[in-house]
Amino acid sequence: MARRDISGAVDFAYLEGFAAGDFAVVDEVLALFREQAALWSPMLDPSHPGWKDAVHTVKGAARGVGAFALGEVCERCEAGLESLEAVRTALDTALLDIAAYAHEQALRSLKG
Repeated sequence: MARRDISGAVDFAYLEGFAAGDFAVVDEVLALFREQAALWSPMLDPSHPGWKDAVHTVKGAARGVGAFALGEVCERCEAGLESLEAVRTALDTALLDIAAYAHEQALRSLKG
């Protein structure tokens, strides 16, 4: 995975700007997002009593890291205009972008 694998689901320039170019902060924020996504994913099921809270939490976290499309899907889901499946798909897409970005950053650090 590398830049060519990034779909645009996450606006990394936004996140880098928000972190004032401090890539340690960017890495930490993205790691926290990935950890939290592992907790939210099982809740993104209509049979789970906390699914609405999970969607709302994902929406805010997504917008915080620059995953604006995911945030919009969550907002539409909250309004009853989108399915939880769409939220899960958008979350997976954002996580794939984050993995590609992290891989690219790791390659850059090896190059010095």
